[in-house]
Parts: sequence; C-alpha cells; structure tokens
Amino acid sequence: MPKIMPMTTAAPTLRQDARTIGLIGLAHGSSHFFHLLLPPLFPFLIAEFGYSYSELGLLVSVFFVVSGVGQALSGFLVDRVGARPVLFAALASFALAGLTAGSASGYLGLVVASVLAGLGNAPFHPVDFTILNKRVSPARLGHGFSVHGISGNLGWATAPLFMAGIATATGSWRMACLSGGALALVVLAVMVWNRDALDDRQGAWAHAPAKGATGSAHAQEHPMAFLKLPAVWLCFSFFFWSTCSLSAIQSFAAPALQRMYDMPLSLTSMVVTGYMLCSAVGMVIGGFLVGRVVRLEKTISICLMASAALLVLVGLGALPGTVALAVAALAGMGVGIAGPSRDMLIKRAAPPGATGRVYGTVYSGLDLGFSVAAPLFGVLLDRGQTADIFYGSALALVLSVVSAALVGGGVARRQAQAA
Repeated sequence: MPKIMPMTTAAPTLRQDARTIGLIGLAHGSSHFFHLLLPPLFPFLIAEFGYSYSELGLLVSVFFVVSGVGQALSGFLVDRVGARPVLFAALASFALAGLTAGSASGYLGLVVASVLAGLGNAPFHPVDFTILNKRVSPARLGHGFSVHGISGNLGWATAPLFMAGIATATGSWRMACLSGGALALVVLAVMVWNRDALDDRQGAWAHAPAKGATGSAHAQEHPMAFLKLPAVWLCFSFFFWSTCSLSAIQSFAAPALQRMYDMPLSLTSMVVTGYMLCSAVGMVIGGFLVGRVVRLEKTISICLMASAALLVLVGLGALPGTVALAVAALAGMGVGIAGPSRDMLIKRAAPPGATGRVYGTVYSGLDLGFSVAAPLFGVLLDRGQTADIFYGSALALVLSVVSAALVGGGVARRQAQAA
C-alpha cells in the first residue's frame, strides 16, 4: 500500500494562497493563449499555402474535439495520479505544438500541431480546480476562481497580439509559432521551480465534509458513479450554452456590427477586446460576491440575464454604431461577474473526491460549445442574418441560466437534507 500523505490542518497564509493562485492563473492563461496559436496566423498561412478559411477552420475544430474528449478523460487521470504531473505534461505538449507548427511543411503538420495543442489544453480545468480547491483556503477560494477566469481572458487577449505581432515584425509565421512554443517552456520552468506550491497531495479539500459525513459506502463508490448525478450534466449543459454565446461574440460580433452599423472592421474588431476586458473586471467583482452569497444561481441568473438583454438591444439595431459597440462589450461584465459563482456552484455540486472527474466532464461542454456554435453562427452571417448573431448569443445565455438554476436548486435541496 502506498503511503498516504497527511492532510495539512493549518489554514494557508495569504502569501501561500496568493502564490498558488498566481501560478494557476499563469498556467490557465497559457492554455487560453494556445487556443489561438494558429488562428491569428491564418492570413499568413493562406498567403504561403493557399488554404481556404474552411480548411483552416477545420484546424480549430480538431483542436476543440481533441481537447473536449481529452478533458472528460483527464479528470480521471488527475484524480488518480495528481494534478501537478499532469500540468507539467500539458505545458510540455504546448511546447511541442509550437515546435511542430513552426516546422510544418504542409496541412498535415498543422493538423498534428492542433492535436498536440488540444492534448495540452485538455487537462487544464481538472488540474487548475483540483489544485485551487486543495491548496487555497476557503475564505480566498472565490478570489482564486476570479483570478483563474481573468487569466483565461488575458490569454485570449494576448495571443493575437503576440502571434500576429511577431509574424509581422519578423515576416515569418514560423518564428511566431516557435516563439509560442518557447513561451510554453518558460511557463513550464516557472511551474517546476514553484512546484511545492502546486502539490495537490499536500493540502485539505476546501469545503470538505466532516469525517464520516459521506459514509463508508461512498468510499467504495464506482469511479463512474458521478455520471449518474443530474447536477453533473446540468453543469455540462450550462457550459455548453454559455460557450455557444461566447463563440458568437468572439468569432462574429465584429463583422456583424460592421454590416449592421456600417462601421469599419478596424473599429468593430475592438468589440471582442472590450468584451473580454469588461468580463475581466466583472470577474474581480464576482470574486468578492461569491463568498457572500448563499444561492449562487441567483447571482448567475441576474448577471447573465442582464447581459442577454444588452445583446438583444444591440441586435435591434436602434442604437448609434459606437454606442452599440460599447453596449455589446459591456455585456461581458455580467458574464464575468457570474464566472466565480459558476465555478463555486460546480464545486458544491461535485461529490467529495471526484472534483477532477467532475470538472473534466463539465468543462468538456466548453469545447463542445466552441466546436458546434462557430459553424452555426457562421451560416447565419453568410445568410446576412446579422442581428441573429446577437439574438442567438442572448438566447444561449438564457438557456445557460435555466441550467444554473436547476443545479442551484439541487445543491440547496441536498444541503437541506444534510442539515
């Protein structure tokens, strides 16, 4: 029998919590950065190889399909071997993806790079939340979730500037890919250097139930038993719908605003940056709210419904162009405020000891949402249904609210029964 590491009983200090939260934020930002390893380089790839946008778009689908399937499976791996070694392997996979893309001689090489990047991205949510839940004190866990979400947005915002900027400055998209791989190696070195702060074997489960609360039967539960819980699939559907909404904004809000309000694309393209920045600010606010609100689904519902209303307002076409752009960006605020509450709600819905598996399954809904939504919203834009980009995004948010409300109701009933 392997030796069981003793759980720490003393609460982590502010410095220890901040160190762990900062490291996980850096790692999560890196994963979002590699979502956009190739898309900012599409114009350069078209110029060199003559590929079509549909061919290059398939590379994005490959990334998210691999990531989605891998994310559901990686949760089991994290629960079995620990989060830290999986994190190191994921960052190494990103470095290989950058190297492979930078040396690709054709389409097959780019597909392999997308597969490697998808494999690297797959375990990040099970890894991140396992470490946060085990290493960060309950009083600061909401702030940990907040930083986690903000760092993801910053990764999305940084990648286009980094990749396209290096490709433009050097005249070589290959140099940009190799630089991305080098960036992953730097982050990996930081993680290895600070590995003691990431050791999920040392720490107590945040919000863990008292000994004996789960009963001996639970300890012998089948590893797949969590899949029978309705809350798991409701959380999955929540992520699916909320990601469909995000996909519409990320991919098509800029051209939709350009057509609806007759503004230059150079201006409307700022809507994504504005949306992400507003979302980041919202996540800071949400980090303070999550520790003060008992019914988290109420925070989620209010914020996402407000964001949906703003997107509908933009779709109506009744606003001046620049005001519509600002309102669409402001919709990111509500999504951001809801983020930490969303992550905490999933934590409360997860059975003790199965957090990695639950987060892996639930967050695979994110990958599925990106894979499915982009082609569907692209068809709407091809047909000239520009307003439907915003209506569809708003509808997806409303559907995610329904899922969150059902999850929150289930958690409340379970707590009442336990009491």
